[in-house]
Amino acid sequence: MLILLPPSEGKADTDTGRPLDLAKLSLPELNPAREEVLAALVALCAGPDEATARAALGLSEGQQHELRRNVRLPQARTAPAAQIYTGVLYEALDLPSLPPEATRAARRSVLISSGLWGAVRLSDRIPPYRCPVGAKLPGPGALGAYWRRVLGPVLSAAAGNRPVLDLRSGAYAAMWAPRGEVAERTVTVRVLHEGEVDGVPVRSVVSHFNKATKGRLVRDLLLAGARPRTADDLIGALRDLKHTVEEQPAAAGRPRQVDLVVTQL
Repeated sequence: MLILLPPSEGKADTDTGRPLDLAKLSLPELNPAREEVLAALVALCAGPDEATARAALGLSEGQQHELRRNVRLPQARTAPAAQIYTGVLYEALDLPSLPPEATRAARRSVLISSGLWGAVRLSDRIPPYRCPVGAKLPGPGALGAYWRRVLGPVLSAAAGNRPVLDLRSGAYAAMWAPRGEVAERTVTVRVLHEGEVDGVPVRSVVSHFNKATKGRLVRDLLLAGARPRTADDLIGALRDLKHTVEEQPAAAGRPRQVDLVVTQL
C-alpha cells in the first residue's frame, strides 16, 4: 500500500550530514519543480523586505531565524526525512522504535507531502526548512496550485496498483487528488473523538488527537505487516486492528471515506 502523510511544521535541526543533493531524492521527475520552488524560496528569504517574506511564510517577528535558515538551504546539511519531521503525528508513529521489517515497509510505503519538495520518502535526505503549502512565492505562485499541476502523474505512478491510505491534512490533500482507478483504491480517514456533553454523545475533530491517532494508526499497520491489495482489504485491516471504522457514502470514482472513531478520555 501507499501511505500519504502530511509534513510537520516543526523540523529537527541538523548541523551534520551530507549537503543537499536534489538528484538523490526519490521521485526524480519532481526535481525541475523542486529546483524552481527552492530557488524562489531562497530569493524571497534573501530579499530586502523581511516583513513580506515572513508574511508569505506565516512567520512572526520572533521567527526571523527561519528566513536565515531558508537562505542557506542549497548548501544545508541533511538528514533522512524520518528524522527531520517531528511533531505529534511523528512522535506517535515513533519510527526509530520500529523493528527492522516494519522499518523497511515504512520506507517502501510512506510518502510525505511537502510545500517545498512536493513529496519525499522517509529515507530521502533533506535539510530542515520552512515552506508551508499555503505560501505564495514569486514565480511559482500559490504552492498548492503549483504542485497540483505537477504531482498528478508522478503520484499516480507511485501508487501503481496498490491501495492508498491518505492521511494528509486538507491543504496538503489539495496538492493531489487521486483520479480514476487510483481514486477507487484510495481510502481517506477522518478521526472523530467521541465524548459526552451533559450525558449526550458528541463527536468532534480535535487537531492534536487527530494527528496522534493517525500516527498510531500507521504504526499499527506497519507492526501488523498489513499488505492490503484493495481498498476493501485496507478497511478490513483497520478493523482487524480493533479500530472503530465507519464508512461514509462516496461518489463513484472518488476515494472511499471512513471515520475512525476514538473514545475521548
